[in-house]
This record gives sequence, structure tokens and C-alpha cells, in this order.
Amino acid sequence: MNAVSRFNHLEELLLAGREDATALAGSGRPALTYGGLRASISANRTTLRQLGLGREDRVALVLGNGPEMAGAFLSIAASATACPLNPGYRADEFEFYLTDLKVKALAIDASTAPVAREVAKRLGIACLEVVGGAAAGEVALIGEAIAPAVADRPASAQDIALILHTSGTTSRPKLVPLSQRNVAASACNIRDSLALTDADVGLEIMPLFHIHGLIAGLLAPLAAGGAVFAAPAFNALKFFALLAEARPSWYTAVPTMHQAILARASHNVDVIARHPLRFLRSSSSSIAPQTIRELEATFNAPLIEAYGMTEAAHQMTSNPLPPGMRKPGSVGQAAGPEVAIMDADGVMQATNHPGEIVIRGANVTAGYENNASANATAFTSGWFRTGDEGRLDDDGYLFITGRLKEIINRGGEKISPREIDEILLDHAAVAQVVTFALPHPMLGEEVACAVVLKNPGSVSEKELRAFVAQHVADFKVPKKIIMLEEIPKGATGKVQRIGLAQKLGLT
Repeated sequence: MNAVSRFNHLEELLLAGREDATALAGSGRPALTYGGLRASISANRTTLRQLGLGREDRVALVLGNGPEMAGAFLSIAASATACPLNPGYRADEFEFYLTDLKVKALAIDASTAPVAREVAKRLGIACLEVVGGAAAGEVALIGEAIAPAVADRPASAQDIALILHTSGTTSRPKLVPLSQRNVAASACNIRDSLALTDADVGLEIMPLFHIHGLIAGLLAPLAAGGAVFAAPAFNALKFFALLAEARPSWYTAVPTMHQAILARASHNVDVIARHPLRFLRSSSSSIAPQTIRELEATFNAPLIEAYGMTEAAHQMTSNPLPPGMRKPGSVGQAAGPEVAIMDADGVMQATNHPGEIVIRGANVTAGYENNASANATAFTSGWFRTGDEGRLDDDGYLFITGRLKEIINRGGEKISPREIDEILLDHAAVAQVVTFALPHPMLGEEVACAVVLKNPGSVSEKELRAFVAQHVADFKVPKKIIMLEEIPKGATGKVQRIGLAQKLGLT
């Protein structure tokens, strides 16, 4: 059955889940099953309505990874608009995101992110306490009324289920609203491309504030009626203990996670042998062919590489499972939306001709929120322009050949260079700064800065890194800051971020 016609919103997905939440994962810790959480989700929808929160109201979530975060997200996304945020943000970042999202409430637990709680209090945003129940993912949302009770109504395909920020070429991230239809379609696309069934148990190690973790790690297996073991924050040292406990049939991760797992695999050969996987999946940034070969040899299972982005509710292309052909260096064939190659003038390109990768389909956002200029640039004749360069071969396999954006992709986490520029320019000793991508063997890219000081020697690299760390999450803090007398410029006199690492002799 066509995935899009089957599920138009998350409430329809509820009907596909298992009825029970039995201890599928072993050791007495049950895995989440959508069917098993129906009562919890229904009760939380009633609670939200009684507290004055309707389907169009936005609720931010700041919770650590695990079954409580998964259950809270499912409840809120099925009942209102969920806005998951990174618990590692600093106060300045929480203030920006909570304000920009115009949230009515913040879902949080008693132990996580006291900084977010304090910022919400300062902004006058109500807090909902997330309290775990007896079953995995079963949660209650507890709080005081925000507004008069509102009437409930059935979900529609057009209701916004999820809003995430995506980095742009300026310091201000863009808001990406994803409809109920977008997320349901994407979950089904991934379910179908991976041939997931109700017998599968996924090990969720991706962050649940990231589109990859939310759609591929959580919703896709549930769309198949399967189960999810929602692990705490990723820790490579504990991965193999989780493998033994959860007994999953698969997991999905970014390349840096796979590499960290590989580094410890030789000490856990017995665990791998006792708990075989059907396949592994990688997405969010490119994975080296050498790493793929090592993973497949270690786990005796195929590694499926996919290509995704927030605006597509994650997956756009995917390599097929065996016996389908997996091509080294390719992110696979269209796996949900239509995929094509377009030139700068909007003309579609022939096979093997490079150009910008464009997509359209039921999983693709209708457009950025309150950003007409970005939408005018991002959409051409109904196609969304990804900002990535690539080509399609004769078999329809996509090869990504370059980056059209300046965004730094640090192991799947996207950082806007200008955001770091503006923070450093607030330092009294800094005259000029350009943030750029520094190649990294494991992460793909790291954050680096070229800085010109007002008075040479007036501040150290360590002090500048500490200054940035006061304002942004750890993954955005520059790994390297180079002090220069003058920042190199291009022929037109403009600073060029792309290629700056090479110009400075860092590659």
C-alpha cells in the first residue's frame, strides 16, 4: 500500500502499532511500541487541551535522550506542535530559540536543563513537568493551566507536527515547519526502504532533538508496527552493553558514532556474535567507503547509507538492502521524494551532469516560516533546492559532488559560520573574524576561525575559545583559532570561507 495514502498524520500511525509494550528489549526494560503508548498519548492530549493548549500551539521539549523524551515527543507531536531543543544549549541560545519559536509551554523534567527552566521563567513561558510511568515511553504531562480549556479536534494532514531550526548562510537559523503529512510520509518512506516489519526492534542512539533521530530512529520503526529501544545519550563505551540488553535488529547513526563504535568492536566480538543485526544505517553526513567496509565486516551485516535533511523531514535517498546494489560513494536512489538535478537557471540536467540536487514530494516542507526571501531562493517550479551539488548516474544513484553552502557539517551537526563570527566580534580584543570549515578525519569538518586582533598578543586562543563557549553549545566552539595580521580575500575583495583552510595551509 502506498505509504502516503496509508498515513496522513501521526494519529493514523497509532493504529499500526503493537497493542502491548512487552519487555521486547530484555533485562526487564521494555522497548517503546506505538500501540502500547496509545493510552498515554490520548491522556496527554486531554491534559494539553485542559491546560489550554490546542493543535496549533507550540510546546518546546528540553529532555535528555531516553524513553521519557521519546514518549513526550510522541504525545506532543500527535496533539500539538512539538519543538525539540538541544539540552546542551546555553542561556543565550535557549532565549533565542524559545522566543523565535513563539512557544506557549516548555516540557521538561525535574533533573534536565535547569538553564532552560530559568530562561523560560524569565520569558514568562509555562513549564510542563514530564513524569515517566511504568511502561517504556509512558509519560504524564503535569502543569498549571496556561489558558482556558480548548476543544479537541481530529488531526489533519496540514497541521504542523514538528518545527526545527536549520542553519543558513546567515547567523539567524531558519524555521522549518513539518506537517503531520510530512513526518508521516517520511516515516513510511524510511520504513519501506528498509523493509521494516513488526518483528524489528530499533536501537535509538541518535539525539531526539535531531530530525534523523526523530524520524528514522523513532517514527519509522513505529510506522511498521515495530518497537524502539530508546537509549540514553550516546556513549560508545556503553554501546555493546545496550546491544546485549536491547537485542535490536538494526540501528541508525551518524558516521562519527559508527567510527566510535568500530574503535571498541574488537573487544566485543562475543557480544556482536550473540546479537546479530539485520543491517546498520548511516545518514546526516557522508561516511567513508573504508568505514563502511569495516562496519560490514565487523557486524556481518550491510551498512545502508542514506541522504537526508531537515526540510525533507529527513530521508531523500537511500541505498537498497541486499540483494539490491549498493554503490560505493553514492547515497543511493530516490527513497520517497522525487530527486533531480537542476542548474542555476532552473533547467533540469541530464544523467551524469552535475548541478544542484532538488527534491519534491509529500515529505518536503511547504516552506520556511516567515521567510519570503529564503523561500524565493529555495523553491523553483515546485522543486526544493537542497544547496548541495551532485549528479545522478544511469541507474538513478545519487553522488554528492560538492557543497554549495558555507555551513559547517560537524559529524551531522550544522553550524552557521556567521553565528560564531558575531560572537567573537563582541570580544573587545577582536577586530575581524572569519569562521570556516576545517577538514577532520572523523567528524568530516570542524569549526575553525581566522582572527585579526586590535592589538596583537592581547588575548590568547584559549581565552577566545572560552569566550565562545559561554554563548553556544560545545559542538559549536571552534577547535582552532588562528591569529592573523590580515585575512585572505578573493579577487573581488570578498572574504571566501570555502577553501580558506587550504589557503591557510591547514589541509
